[in-house]
Amino acid sequence: MMIVTKYPIAIISVFLWVGFVCAISFLEAWLKFRAPGITIPLGLGIGRLVFNALNKIEWVFAIVILVSLIFDKGFSLSTFSLGETLSIRSTRAILLVIPLILLTLQTFWLLPVLDSRAEIYLMGETPPHSSLHFYYVGMELLKVGCLIAFGIGLFNRVII
Repeated sequence: MMIVTKYPIAIISVFLWVGFVCAISFLEAWLKFRAPGITIPLGLGIGRLVFNALNKIEWVFAIVILVSLIFDKGFSLSTFSLGETLSIRSTRAILLVIPLILLTLQTFWLLPVLDSRAEIYLMGETPPHSSLHFYYVGMELLKVGCLIAFGIGLFNRVII
C-alpha cells in the first residue's frame, strides 16, 4: 500500500501553518517571559509584533491552500448534505472552514482587543481581568486540531 496525494501544495501549506502556530502560540508566547531581562512591557511589545506577523502568515497559508484546492478539479468544498450522514467532502470542508472562521475572528476581533489591552499595560496602567488569552489558546488548539485532521484527509491510500 502506498500513500499518495493530489494536493501537495495544500498539504505542505497545512502542515507549515500548523508548525507556525505551534511554534509561536504554544512555545514562543510563554517562553519569552522566562528570558532574563524581559519585562512585561518588553514581552508584550515583542508579542504584539510576533502575533501580528503570525496572523499575516496564517492568511498567506489559508489563501495558498484555498487557491491550490480551487485549481484542483477533483476537490470539492461542498456544504453539508441533507442526508442522514455527512459526506466525506462535507466533513473535509468543515475541517477547513473552522480554522478559517477562527482566523477571521482572531484577525478582526480577538487580536485587536488583545492589542488594546497590551497598549494599556504599555501606558503603565492595569486593564481589568480578562479571559481573552484563554479564548485565544482555545481557538489555537481547535484550529491546529482541525488543520491536522484536514491535512491527513488530503492523503489518499492506494493499494498496489
